[in-house]
Amino acid sequence: MTKTGYRRLTWFAGFALATLAWPAFSTNSGLDDSGFLHPERRHEQVGELITEFIQKSHYNRVAVDDELSSNVLDLFIEALDRNRMYLLQGDVDYFETYRYQLDDVVKSKPLDPVFEMFEIYQTRVRERLQFALTQLETEPDYNVDEEYQFDRSEEPWARSSAELDEIWRQRVKNDALNLALEAEPWEDIQEVLGKRYEGFLRRLDQVNSDDVFERFMNAFAHTLDPHSSYMSPRNSEEYRIQMSLSYFGIGASLQTDGYYVKIAGIIPGGPAAADGSLKPEDRITGVAQGADGEMVDVIGWRLDDVVDLIRGPADTVVRLEIIPANSAPGAPKTLIDLTRGQVKLEEQAAKSEVIDISRDGRDWRIGVIEVPSFYRDYRALSNGDKNYTSTTKDVKRLISDLEKEGIDGLIVDLRNNGGGHLTEATALSGLFIDNGPVVQLRNSNGRISRLDDPDPVARVAYNGPLAVLVNRYSASASEIFAAAIQDYARGVIIGQQTFGKGTVQNLYSLDQYMRSSDDKGFGQLTLTIGKYYRVTGESTQHRGVDPDIVLPSHINAKIIGESVRDSALPWDTVQTTRFRAGKPLSDTIESLTASYVERSRDDPNYLYQVDMIQAAEEVSAQKTLSLNIDTRRSEREDELQRRLDRENERRVALGLEPLASLDDIDDDEFPDILLDQAAGIVTDLAEMREIASGPATAQVR
Repeated sequence: MTKTGYRRLTWFAGFALATLAWPAFSTNSGLDDSGFLHPERRHEQVGELITEFIQKSHYNRVAVDDELSSNVLDLFIEALDRNRMYLLQGDVDYFETYRYQLDDVVKSKPLDPVFEMFEIYQTRVRERLQFALTQLETEPDYNVDEEYQFDRSEEPWARSSAELDEIWRQRVKNDALNLALEAEPWEDIQEVLGKRYEGFLRRLDQVNSDDVFERFMNAFAHTLDPHSSYMSPRNSEEYRIQMSLSYFGIGASLQTDGYYVKIAGIIPGGPAAADGSLKPEDRITGVAQGADGEMVDVIGWRLDDVVDLIRGPADTVVRLEIIPANSAPGAPKTLIDLTRGQVKLEEQAAKSEVIDISRDGRDWRIGVIEVPSFYRDYRALSNGDKNYTSTTKDVKRLISDLEKEGIDGLIVDLRNNGGGHLTEATALSGLFIDNGPVVQLRNSNGRISRLDDPDPVARVAYNGPLAVLVNRYSASASEIFAAAIQDYARGVIIGQQTFGKGTVQNLYSLDQYMRSSDDKGFGQLTLTIGKYYRVTGESTQHRGVDPDIVLPSHINAKIIGESVRDSALPWDTVQTTRFRAGKPLSDTIESLTASYVERSRDDPNYLYQVDMIQAAEEVSAQKTLSLNIDTRRSEREDELQRRLDRENERRVALGLEPLASLDDIDDDEFPDILLDQAAGIVTDLAEMREIASGPATAQVR
């Protein structure tokens, strides 16, 4: 791995979001004789079928009416031009003609209005890129003091082409300035940006009718909730390939974000997870093959084209040029080398370690079990293999091994665990609670079912001091487990408010419901059909699980999580189910919190973490950039110096030698600050339990 720049701005790996955009090019593009895209009959058939599914099977039993149509139009416009860089106010005003017609269109009428709106958008994009190319004829003056507003998502639509020209003049100047800051000569900048804009134009011309239909149907589905979606036949096949893990790649899910392809999540057990350098929200700007291959600029590329570059034969190297998440605008890019490989089940398995803590002359041993996902090898199970792999079996074995080593407390680390098999969430909960219900499910008919500990007669696997460590990327099955531990007062939840995904989805392969006269297919629909509820009756949807003790996190909950999505289903409650909770922990949690706060005041690593989070929040709040090269260079140098100063302040406080450069930092030596804080809290918990048990039963070492 090449260390260029400073990568330690985020401390998390991801919750994989299934977001697809700019689907793959097909030679059968759906163009009519005039050269414009047009809907096909099968698109209308799919629209009708999806409408039927939504009205009958979606959790909310949504009515496809004028109100829904209005929401679909807003989301479709946002999907086309979220940053308001292409469309004019007059275009948006014209689209208003269809505000209350889209429900009728998708139910039974031709989809021509959808394709007409896309045609207008496509024309505007082509105009902007052609204008951008003309701006490369003359080198910009980098000495002018002016500001470029790169975030226009809440700005008014431009009212004229001249107004957009000015926005794009600054956009091109900013693109050029980013390269000029790397000491690139103007001739090279012209070539790089020329290829970038021309490439985007080529990919714009490759869009086919399935692409347009998929984008519209996703706007339609996302008005229902964030997890309902539609995939075209081409992307349905891509999804199947990914789920079969029959390809070699880096083990990361990708999605588009404006001109960039960014990391949506890191897949446990894959090359990216093993390397640890790539983080969610990192944006990919270039891809190169092998150690010496040419770096290909991929800004503005289609998602699938970038995926094709990243994939390749096993054990080969792919190099990524990225803009790290939360980095300051214009910050240096980072190079990461990854060796392609398959995602291996054994590498996704739970792992354990022991943290030794010395306190007041006493040594404490805190066990840690990291659970990256809730997995179960159903193929082996169905074949009668009693040694099938599962999260619960692995954790039970690890607990036994740790207890043989003599641990005083246990942390179950669910950070970045995006979920998995529901059966494993209930079974894992059963290792820590005696017996009883774990989670409730409500379907679209309002029927509530209850899932209990699947092995109620078995003894608990561990009954000592327990904490569950979570963050914003702990989702779904992770939230079910954490909620059960909290509701039964079995342990303390530590970390950050979890993601808040408390819904259940079903996948419908539409080919099973319709016959095609050709081999094009109809794609697939993912639809939300139910919600999870805690044994207390409270939903995990939207709110997630609130930790008993909050730790600082680099993950910005204002932009990540279910609660930031406009169409997220609301939090609500059902009736509490009968369960037997342990003794309330409120007094214990109050005491643990006070000890943690007092201890953290003098912890250099903790103070460093808080300082870095504050710096990242300041960067995230920026919406404009200076287009003066001296100002930008000064801002970059100041930011790098501040990072170095923060790092050296931490090192001096720990009795370590200060560094001369950020490039001297060894990421592998940096502590897991949140895990260390959690270990300190569990040590407090173990001390409290030992004191409460009295001298007769206290463990002597």
